[in-house]
Amino acid sequence: MRSTTILAVRDKKHVAIAGDGQVTFEDTIMKHKAHKIRRLQKGKVLAGFAGAIADALTLFEKFEKKIEQYQGNLPRASLELAKDWRQDKTLRRLEALMIVVNKEKSLLISGSGDVIEPDDRVIAIGSGAGYAQAAAQALADHTNYPPKKIVEIAMHITASICIYTNDNITIEEL
Repeated sequence: MRSTTILAVRDKKHVAIAGDGQVTFEDTIMKHKAHKIRRLQKGKVLAGFAGAIADALTLFEKFEKKIEQYQGNLPRASLELAKDWRQDKTLRRLEALMIVVNKEKSLLISGSGDVIEPDDRVIAIGSGAGYAQAAAQALADHTNYPPKKIVEIAMHITASICIYTNDNITIEEL
């Protein structure tokens, strides 16, 4: 089973992250209202996943332990998770990507050991990532909309184009 699109957008004051609700298995939609965004570290960190659901849930648990262990230090917790993910024989097989954000940073974490902080204020993962990132980037560059409004509009645009993304959107904001 796979889940699809996660989008995060930030400005100087806020960060918003959105995820669609669709879960597919091969060419069948199995679920329409999945929640792919989680609040961690007493609501100070938001995390979203794309990929195999069981793998992503395992990563949420691992990341939650890391963010607590490193007392909310998002870059350090992300790097330590990526190192474990890459080095551990069991974790290495997990097929998922994560976006984690706090008030200061947005990071993408992958199983190949990547921890990427984008140059821009928009980051997306999953099947609809290209559509979501393009729509959000255009809105961020050409409107004065806050991040929450940008992710909402961009995800609806993505859902209208990408067959693996639906419009049951969950949005969280810091």
